[in-house]
Amino acid sequence: MTEVPEHLLKRAQAARDKAKTEAPADAGGGDAAPAGDSRIPAHLLERSKAAKAKQAGGGDAAGVAPTGGGTAVATAPPPGPPTAAGPGGHTQRLLTVVKSGSIQDVKAKPMDKVHTWPHLLLIEFVAALLVTAFLLIFSWVVNAPLQDLANFNQTPNPSKAPWYFLGLQELLTMFHPMVAGVTIPGMGIFLLILAPYIDKNPSNKPEFRKFAIALMTVHLMFWGVLTIIGSFFRGPGFNFTLPWRDGIFFEF
Repeated sequence: MTEVPEHLLKRAQAARDKAKTEAPADAGGGDAAPAGDSRIPAHLLERSKAAKAKQAGGGDAAGVAPTGGGTAVATAPPPGPPTAAGPGGHTQRLLTVVKSGSIQDVKAKPMDKVHTWPHLLLIEFVAALLVTAFLLIFSWVVNAPLQDLANFNQTPNPSKAPWYFLGLQELLTMFHPMVAGVTIPGMGIFLLILAPYIDKNPSNKPEFRKFAIALMTVHLMFWGVLTIIGSFFRGPGFNFTLPWRDGIFFEF
């Protein structure tokens, strides 16, 4: 809790001391509070006695009727200040002064949206520069010459597609070309297209996107296993071999 300011504590103590000193003087009146009760300030006791005296005087004046044959008219006294009014007729009192931070707890709302520039574009630009620099240094350091011209009279054995197509080539050894080259890849792409419409959860947390994560994990594992088998476990004639026994028939 917020501490009461020192000047208010002093003012309250002074009021209590004043009430204690003035209480014996007002003990003789019949309408006053007991002398030992210091909870009622002296000015409130005086105002209460004045209000009661004014009401009693107004009642006596209203009961007097003229001696003539006319009708008696009661004159009410002018309304005075309310009984709960303070010095000067004020009806408000200052209880205490507290710091604004104790009653106004204003927290900034988190912003989940930022401007594209510079927050996003600047990061992407720096990332593009880093990737470009890495590729430049890598191509300068690593010697990767082109091979000889292809001899169409001599087919290499095993004849393997590039690594990113080895999954399809592995499927061709198991299914009909129409199924391996069109149906299965088409179904995989179609499921990936439907994923945002099936899993409509807007959260970015992995624990709330189980369906999307499971679908993408199965897709990557399926394609990765086929690529690894086609790269390292296929030998001459595209037959299944063990790389630690027959060697690796794969050219980077």
